[in-house]
Amino acid sequence: MDYPLLNAFLTMLWFFLWVMWFVLLFRVIGDIFRDDTMSGGAKAGWTVFVCVLPFLGVFVYLMARGRGMGERDMRQMQRQEEAFRSYVQEAAAEAPATRATQATHADALAKLAGLHDHGDITDAEYERAKEKVLAG
Repeated sequence: MDYPLLNAFLTMLWFFLWVMWFVLLFRVIGDIFRDDTMSGGAKAGWTVFVCVLPFLGVFVYLMARGRGMGERDMRQMQRQEEAFRSYVQEAAAEAPATRATQATHADALAKLAGLHDHGDITDAEYERAKEKVLAG
């Protein structure tokens, strides 16, 4: 074995630094396109700068616009949370109506079964009534 433990550690360190660099690079590019206050030309300029000179471009972007990245992330999270809350409220408002409809159908079927069991309606009448209840 010609690969000492220190070399393995350094290889892992470089690999994780490389992964962190790509995460930072894609986060900056994502922030460029997420920013609503920036014009299309400015977005194109920053994107070219970050892609052509990635190290310098990312570091300059972080120094110039780094504070706004956190604010934009916070606004996006708040919008997502509001959308989620409105979805949950809409779903909760629809659920009782669905349950009430199901309960009404179940009650009607129970009454029909009772009438059929007591012999008040025939098999054919029971099947027709059951189909009507299940249809709507």
